[in-house]
Amino acid sequence: MNTNYSENNHLVLIGKVVSDKSYSHEIYGEKFYVFDLEVVRLSSTVDIIPITVSERLLTNIELEIGKKLRVEGQFRSYNNYENERNRLILTVFAKEIVPVEESEEENANEVTNEVVLIGYICKKPIYRQTPFGREIADILLAVNRAYNKSDYIPSIAWGRNARFCQNMEVGTEVKITGRVQSRNYEKKHEDGTVETRVAYEVSIASMEITNNEEENEEENVNQEEVV
Repeated sequence: MNTNYSENNHLVLIGKVVSDKSYSHEIYGEKFYVFDLEVVRLSSTVDIIPITVSERLLTNIELEIGKKLRVEGQFRSYNNYENERNRLILTVFAKEIVPVEESEEENANEVTNEVVLIGYICKKPIYRQTPFGREIADILLAVNRAYNKSDYIPSIAWGRNARFCQNMEVGTEVKITGRVQSRNYEKKHEDGTVETRVAYEVSIASMEITNNEEENEEENVNQEEVV
């Protein structure tokens, strides 16, 4: 079992602050805040990603709207109980935040959104095709964290990756590389009302099986860039 949690779950984002920070919670006297970071894709579409950050990382940084930041950390999940229902909440847990200077912004080769996860398939992948014949597979990945905790990360595979993972068994250990994305969807309630919500997930660019017993048959599938 891989217990190097910094390698199991590592993320880098470069983007622009688009909300004021708000208080989230406090643990052992350490306050945490949340704010939204806008990250632009190559297609010019934007993802709005929630960031959770300790007050101790903000000593010398002002989270001004419009400010460019580089965030390193982990993509995490937690359960939120509301109205007697359990809801999975996803956020980027920041471990380092630094301002991005104008000269750095001009580097076209800079990675602006990348996450690497090593975890276990914890639900049978759901494979499907769109009306236009595009292959998609929905994956829920359990990523180990310290203190016997796990993060449950929804992920989406496309094309050959979707076909590759459709028959994976629950418990298969995989390494995925991709980007964090946001998307809006409509939630219909029992009373007929419709609520617009935002979902967060990993769009998979590459995937490989890492189980020891399958080392000799390890496969790696790289997908054409999805934007």
